[in-house]
Parts: sequence; structure tokens; C-alpha cells
Amino acid sequence: MTILYNTIGYHINADKFAYWAGENSIPKQFVVRQADTNTEVLRKELPPSQFEALFELNLQLCDFSEIREKGEYILEVGDFQQKIVVGEKPWEVLAQGVLKSFYFQRASMELEPQFAGKWARPAGHPDTEVLIHASAAEAILPEGAVISAPKGWYDAGDYNKYIVNSGISVWKILAVVEHLPQLASKISFNIPPDELQLPDLLVEVKWNLDWMSNMQAPDGGVYHKLTNLSFDSMQMPHTCLNPRYVVMKSTAASLYFAASMAQAARVYKEYIPKVAKFWLNQAERAFAWALDNPEQHYVQPEDINTGPYANSHTDDELYWAAWELWISTGKDTYQKRIAPQALTAELPQWWSVSSLGAISAAMVKKDQGAQEHILQMAQQLRAQQKQSPVHLAMQKDDFIWGSNGIVATQGMILLIAAQISSEKQYIQDAVRQLDYLLGVNPLERSFVSGFGKNPPRFLHHRVSAGDDIDEPIPGFLVGGPNIEQQDAHRLDPYPKDPPTLSYVDKRASFATNEIAINWNAPMVYLLWAVEELLTY
Repeated sequence: MTILYNTIGYHINADKFAYWAGENSIPKQFVVRQADTNTEVLRKELPPSQFEALFELNLQLCDFSEIREKGEYILEVGDFQQKIVVGEKPWEVLAQGVLKSFYFQRASMELEPQFAGKWARPAGHPDTEVLIHASAAEAILPEGAVISAPKGWYDAGDYNKYIVNSGISVWKILAVVEHLPQLASKISFNIPPDELQLPDLLVEVKWNLDWMSNMQAPDGGVYHKLTNLSFDSMQMPHTCLNPRYVVMKSTAASLYFAASMAQAARVYKEYIPKVAKFWLNQAERAFAWALDNPEQHYVQPEDINTGPYANSHTDDELYWAAWELWISTGKDTYQKRIAPQALTAELPQWWSVSSLGAISAAMVKKDQGAQEHILQMAQQLRAQQKQSPVHLAMQKDDFIWGSNGIVATQGMILLIAAQISSEKQYIQDAVRQLDYLLGVNPLERSFVSGFGKNPPRFLHHRVSAGDDIDEPIPGFLVGGPNIEQQDAHRLDPYPKDPPTLSYVDKRASFATNEIAINWNAPMVYLLWAVEELLTY
């Protein structure tokens, strides 16, 4: 017997749902009391139980949305009691931590104690002497030539840097302040100040954009990744001294670069106009290279054994980049490259990005067709939520590698729909996605390191493994339940069914317990946007 609840807290203006999982116990009422005085503030009938197939649990809804005063409360079902928190900004500290995780992923710099606390560490991977791999060699930069490409974020649990995953991550974070510009001055999370006096979010993202900018080859094409030949062992970054390479230019990387740099140019224009203009020029050159090299798909060289992020279909990348460049430049040449047939209703993940173009078209250009497309996506997510007693939009087949990133991205789409339509129910729908990630799941845990109840401790993350500190670095959303279990050969058997139990908090579980910038990025959007949109 237990209560599934949001272990971080509930917003005063949000619907507040918890769930009684009593198996053989079917109580008729629940009670909410003030924690300090034990005063009863709410008593309601419990509805009949419903079977949540994703959890394989019979659940009864405890809806205490009437409570609109901040404070600590006790939710009581029969003899079972659970402390809950209601606040005006219940997720703000979590939102700061999730965004700060990108600072902890910085390459090429020392993390100092006043910013990193006990997770301070020496600088690793300066990346000022990076070799041209044979796959990237050309006359002007032959194999073995040296370039400099410092900064950037480590991609995931490893120490490599990938343009594809960086591009989508940068875009989702910058979308927070492009869609809700008032947040730029509100977001603060204790990172080293920038000499340009940029807002914290823009300081952090610029660290990665500076690296991306250096990944463009002289002809405008963009190197697919900066990498070791193989993954480093579980050790601290400053002890990793293997040679680093830039690997072949690819159509996908060039289009990701073009799209994200074009968006960045818009966002940074009012702060650093000269840099923004330079980035926009780079974006245009990358787009032109991709048009001239439409079939330059990434093929993993035989001597490289790190993440491929390969994609042989780039119509969606072209659609996304064309929209971003048209919005940023106003040039008809980009409008003519927007092919409507390339737009799909797939969630924006690194392998399918056409909807990112539609989001920018809807939110920045106010394009009616794009707005209708995003609303249709949100309506489909809402329909999926209605099939679930806990109002979760996930389907069984969605519990794959990075399922928690999918949950967060679904929430992001719902919040964008709320902004397009001014329909506040979409905000409440997004809260249900957040509830799952923070405790409304059969594992009864938060999936964010360092926050909430029973958070992940043994991340598949080289810094957290190598730093000899018991607690993992906080703020990382782990990949989450994954029915494909690509790591099963390395672990004792763990459940596959129901899909939400297909998770294990072990270092070796790269399939469920790794972290990645592309999972944290939509979580950044979900947390900051939902709290801002609930403040009315």
C-alpha cells in the first residue's frame, strides 16, 4: 500500500493529483490536514479504482486541487499518511539544478568550489589540439592536421561532443527565453559570470555555441563530432589524455548547425549583435554546404567506437533549418526550401526534428498552419493522456532509450500549445508529465539526481563515477525505463513488463541510468515554462 505523488511538490495554481495504490485495500475517503496543526482542510470521497496498464496497478485518484494555500500538508488514506508540499514556486530550485547540470558538463575549464561546491574539479579536455581524422581529411586540412575546438558540453555519460545532439539541446534551452523572454532576467543558477554580462541561461548556452562555432570547416561544412577513438573509462576528465579527433563532415550535422545557430543569432542579437551576426553567417554557409552535399550521411569509421548519431534521411533537418534561417534572415531563398511534405507529427527527438521548424514557425513567425500542426500534436498527446488513469501521454512503445526525455518533450509540446491557444488546460496536462518524472510512477521515485524521493544515485556518468563523492552530481534527468534493455548482458535480470519498471539504478545500466544533454534540455523547458505559465 502506498501513495504515488509528486515528491518535489505541487504548485498552488496547478491541479493536484496523487494516487492511492492499495491493492486489496479500497478506502472510501481521503483527508488532507495541515502538517503543523493537524487541522483537517479537506475530506473527499475516493472514486472507484482504475487499472493503470503502464504500471500494472489499480489506482484511486486523490484530487486535492481545491487547496490553493502554500504550506505542508498530510495526505491521509485510511491509516496511511504522506507529507506533501504546496508552494508558489515548488519547482524553482529543481529547475535551477536541472539547468546547472549543463555547467557540470562543461569541457575545457576548471569547475571552481564557489560554483561547483564539492563537485569542483580540474579542467579536462582542453581540445585546443584536435586532430583531423582521415574521414575528415581534405587538401586544406589533411589527416593529422591540428585545429582548436575548445569548450562545449560533454554529451552524456561520456566525454565526447556531438553536433547533432548539441544542436537539438541548444535549441530546446534557448526556446525557453525565445518563447518567454521575461524569463531571461529571472533565471539565475550560480555559474561563473560572463564578461559580456549576459543572463545566466545565455552564458551557459554560449559555452556550447562557442564550441559549435569552431566545428565548421573552411568550406562551410560541419564536422559531425569531436571524439576519442573509443570511450574513456570511468575516470575524471582531467586524467583522460587520449588523442581527440574531428570526424567527417555530414549533411545532418551541417543542417543541425545551421538551424541552431540561426535560432541562437535571433536570441543573442540584442545582447551581442556582432557575435550573433557572425553565427548567422556561419549558419548560412552550413546550409549552403548541405545543399551542395545532400547525401553526405555519417558513416562511422572503423576505428571510431563512440556514439554515431547517424541519420540517412535529412528532409526533416532541411525543413527545420530552412524555417530557422527564413525567420532569422527574411530571405526568400530559405522560404523556398521549406517543403511542407517533410513535416511530420513526430515528437522532436534528435532523429526527427521537423516539428522544431514548425514550433519556431508557430511561436516566432505566428504561422497559422504551423500553429494548427502543433495543436494537433498536443491534442493527440491529450487523447493519449485520457487513456491513462494517471494522465500520462506515454504509450508502451515509448519506453525506449531515453524515455524520460520523451516524457519531458511531450510536456514541452503541451506547454507550447498552451501559449499558442491560450488554453490553460494544456498547462495542467503538462503538469501530469512532470508528476510522473518526480514520483507518480510505480518505482515511487524522482528520476532527477539529487532531488525528490529516492533519486538516482549510481548514474552511468563518468564524472559521478570517478570523483569519489558518494552523491552524484545533482540535476541530471536519467534516461529512465527502457524495455529494449540494451545493457541486459551486463546486469542481473530486471523487469521488462510493465514497461515503467524496466529500470535499474546501477552504474552499468547505460540503457536506463545514463544522463544526456538532450534529455535534460526539454526538462529545462518543462520546468521553467510550466512554473511561469502557472503564475497568474
